[in-house]
Amino acid sequence: MTQTIAPRVRTLVLLLLAATGLLLTGASPASAHAALTGSDPQQGVVVDKAPSQVSLTFSEKVATFDDSLRVLDPKGKRVDAGKPANPSGTTYAVQLHSGLPDGTYTITYQVVSADSHPVVGAFTFSVGAPSTTSVTVPEQTAGGGTVGRLYGFGRYLSYAGFIVLVGGAAFVLACWQRGAGVRPLQRLVVSGWVTLTAATLMLLLLRGSYTGSGKIGDVFDLSLLADVLQTKTGAALVSRLLLLAAGALFIAVLFGAFARTSPTTTLNDGAPRREPDASEDEEKRDLTFGLAVGGAVVAAGLAASWAMAEHASTGLQPGIAMPVDIVHLLAVAAWLGGLAALLVALYRAPEETPVDAAAVHRFSTVAFGSVVALVATGGYQSWRQLGSWSAFTDTRYGQLLLIKIGLVALLVGIAWISRRWTGRLAKTAPAAVHEPEEREKEHVSAVAADSKRAAQLARQRAAVDAARQKRLRDADPDRLGLRRSVLAEAGVAVILLAVTTVLTQTEPGRTEQEAKAATSSSSSSSSSGSADSSSGALTLDMPFDTGGEDGKGVVTVDFDPARVGGNDMHVYVERPNGRAFDIPEVKVAFTLDAQKIGPLPVVPDHVATGHWTASGVQIPMAGDWKIAVTVRTSDIDQATVSKNAQIG
Repeated sequence: MTQTIAPRVRTLVLLLLAATGLLLTGASPASAHAALTGSDPQQGVVVDKAPSQVSLTFSEKVATFDDSLRVLDPKGKRVDAGKPANPSGTTYAVQLHSGLPDGTYTITYQVVSADSHPVVGAFTFSVGAPSTTSVTVPEQTAGGGTVGRLYGFGRYLSYAGFIVLVGGAAFVLACWQRGAGVRPLQRLVVSGWVTLTAATLMLLLLRGSYTGSGKIGDVFDLSLLADVLQTKTGAALVSRLLLLAAGALFIAVLFGAFARTSPTTTLNDGAPRREPDASEDEEKRDLTFGLAVGGAVVAAGLAASWAMAEHASTGLQPGIAMPVDIVHLLAVAAWLGGLAALLVALYRAPEETPVDAAAVHRFSTVAFGSVVALVATGGYQSWRQLGSWSAFTDTRYGQLLLIKIGLVALLVGIAWISRRWTGRLAKTAPAAVHEPEEREKEHVSAVAADSKRAAQLARQRAAVDAARQKRLRDADPDRLGLRRSVLAEAGVAVILLAVTTVLTQTEPGRTEQEAKAATSSSSSSSSSGSADSSSGALTLDMPFDTGGEDGKGVVTVDFDPARVGGNDMHVYVERPNGRAFDIPEVKVAFTLDAQKIGPLPVVPDHVATGHWTASGVQIPMAGDWKIAVTVRTSDIDQATVSKNAQIG
């Protein structure tokens, strides 16, 4: 299309991509998709004698390494025997050294869930009686930090590249075969292939650090890369690269031999093209069929590289979920990728090869079929990942899914407007006026020897071309309306893709609710067994101000029964007007300065809007404890407030 409109389109797309990048990089670290549902010994319990082993039970199978499960004594020395074993189902155990003395022991774990996401955590138990401990649990960096944000951005790029590659190629083959010879469309599809290939290599390099230390320096550690290649996710990424090699051959044929058989009026260099004869028509049909079959196989294989390693590969009905996920991804690519190709065709196709109404009608049909497939497969995936209606509002996954559904509804509404413009689209474009262009060519030939004059004339010719093309656009209001509605669809699609990427990194609602139920059950049984030593509950209110925008509020800590041993803790965060305040992170630390104990860190679980909880919080001895609460209201704004209270 024109040089005057194209920069405006590029600017809008860049702004949307920048906003999407901020959404991704500003997101919190990926939530674990496998949750700890039980342990032996239980969190915070005091046992009479040292156990022979420690076992952890997760909501699904996880991958473990040599240091996945560690047990540390009060001085921070390891007392476990090494790599954990998997004695049964989703339970993983590590043997302990014999003859362990009394005291408080810390259990730390770092594993990888079956759907590829890292799971980290720590808790304590005591032998004989609680004691002071010098163990400080480090910040859990697996899945977060700079590496986590880069990994999330790489996932977004991989989805975007897949959609543009598959959807753009499908648009050319199924909707507008003359577009195979249009240079801007060729660049779009090739850029999708390059983006997906680069993002896949990026994810492969980041994977070891993402699931391990979270350090940038480990990205190029070849030993970590070798470990990654032996995992399910590593195999999926390598398979994707192999399929992309086949995809490169497909692109070469599509924009090579196939483009030469397309019935366009002119080539990209302006040379005339003769119409094909009957034998060439038959050859083109065979080539089209071969490309369609080969492209479908490559596209389905690329979609399977996600399905075989992420949400669909674990949990309920994986044998059904993986094919459904493949269909879902292909439908997304056909719709959104085809939308990107249509946008390029409407804005950048040359005058000699404008996208016609028939091609737009064909894409409208493809898009409608894709939406039907998305509704069917998306409904199944939602049921599978949520499990209950309450999970829509009570879990982060459900809340993100509601946002995604809203964006899809908005996209369908704009698509309906586009469909109306399609119905009104003129069958023939206004005739171009070529006389000024021919006169300019004669002038260029006459002054070719004068390079300065030729450059000036070239600029004048570009201005004349821009003005003429603007007149042509304005002469067809239906085509102009279609361009604008398709551009609006593309803008919503970019944001939708960002939300979808964050959604794939979020713990499914079904898993989150099952983990909460298991934790509540464990907490109830623990507190019922120690009710005889209870004392009064403790409530502390602490105002805070992180200094950022919307950074003021009040944090309330309820500590029950406020005694030596295990306690239940609830943390509530409210705005100054008393309404619940959901913030990214809350951390609590207990310090007994008189005995030089602590700080003992506690990271409570987010259970509802403005509400965090932790069970079995161990207080080793009575005294005047300082309770410090760190609240983070944004990526950079946080504050720590504290109060002293008598416990025990």
